[in-house]
Amino acid sequence: MKTLHFDCFAGISGDMALGALVDLGLDPLLLRGELEKLGLEGWKLDFIRDQRNGITGTRAVVELEGTGDHNIHDDDPQYHYHRAHEHPHEHSHEHEHPHEHGHPHGHPHEHSHGHVQGHGPGGHAHNSWNDIRALIENASLREGAKRRALDIFTRIAQAEAQVHGKPVDDVAFHEVGALDSIIDIVGTAICLDILNPEHISCGEVELGSGTVRCAHGILPVPAPATELLVRGLPVKTGTFNKEMTTPTGAAILAASVHEFITGPASFRQFKTGIGIGTRKMDKPNVLRVSWRDYDPAGTSPAAEGTADMQRGGSGYWKTERLTLLEANIDDMTGESLGFLMERLFDAGALDVTFSPVTMKKSRPGTMVSVLCQAGKLDALRESLFRNSTTIGFREIAVERLSLDRKETAGGFGGARSKTVYLDGKELRTKIEFEDRARLARDRGISLEEAEVLIRRAAESR
Repeated sequence: MKTLHFDCFAGISGDMALGALVDLGLDPLLLRGELEKLGLEGWKLDFIRDQRNGITGTRAVVELEGTGDHNIHDDDPQYHYHRAHEHPHEHSHEHEHPHEHGHPHGHPHEHSHGHVQGHGPGGHAHNSWNDIRALIENASLREGAKRRALDIFTRIAQAEAQVHGKPVDDVAFHEVGALDSIIDIVGTAICLDILNPEHISCGEVELGSGTVRCAHGILPVPAPATELLVRGLPVKTGTFNKEMTTPTGAAILAASVHEFITGPASFRQFKTGIGIGTRKMDKPNVLRVSWRDYDPAGTSPAAEGTADMQRGGSGYWKTERLTLLEANIDDMTGESLGFLMERLFDAGALDVTFSPVTMKKSRPGTMVSVLCQAGKLDALRESLFRNSTTIGFREIAVERLSLDRKETAGGFGGARSKTVYLDGKELRTKIEFEDRARLARDRGISLEEAEVLIRRAAESR
């Protein structure tokens, strides 16, 4: 499976993600051409070769008109906390101006902003969440990139709204910061859409340690917005005495990664890209992104959730840490429940089941059970409230044990099958029902006869 893997041993920020993806082989000219479809003025995006602690890679540099290079101040100890004002460290600034840069670099933004940045052709500065959302929605971007960029920005806006106790639509981004963030977030979304991985995985994410100074005072790492964005994801702290994962970096992972790997895995690695951070430290401030092909018959990670390989009495299986949402409902029709199931799957549920239950006063009801990974929780919570009559539900942390599996197409008309493995050895194969049924209808035979024909065709290949 064509997998793009993020190795965030030194954290992640928006500009580091851009640098790593270009270092992996993406054409910078193609990226700039796509970004120009936003119709924004006052920015320039360059990629330069740089080195941290002997590791060479690519550093993304966003230069904004009238402000100079925003991510070359390596040694400034100041920190700019805010959603995407991803300059980690130690300096006080109000939170309503997300702008990312220099992932770990931090520098005070006290230069004058009399020259408004981020103007579109009409001269309007895109600095509110509504403005940014409209800008992205109306741009002639690739549809996949547009969806991902909106997802990333939405997560950041929601986190900022929760931190500041205000409606999401009231979140405003500093004009310069907003332009930085648009380039970083939309640029990363474009890169991922062009590279088009079948699967995106990530290891544990280093958050750093220490403290940050923001409008709320001195707070421990991770900063408030980052803490919200990484909830449910496998993270670690303490390797670096600085903030290493910015809100934009956290949102990119939360919106894009299908699988977080915390245990051993078997894979073949083909190509690696290095994104260089701006801060110079005693440890390499870099992000590593690589193309991998996991071994489906060996110790590959699971397709969803946070997976570890564990050994029981008869072999290896995957253990995933997931969340189970449960609601008891007694006032919805069968049709409405069917529509609810459809919407829950659309929102990213791994599994949805309905079970008959007897509720208080002996009323017959239905228990709706939804299994999901952490990154889909908010979307599924909203879907439950919007599409069902429940006024509350339970959330339970669960572990799912499952076998490795591989899906293939073969036999008559490309009939699909699923093979599961235990301890690296094939255990059994099942042919998809839809393909058996299609052949049975076409030939006027039974399902059992259709399966025999498909298996014979597969064996003769």
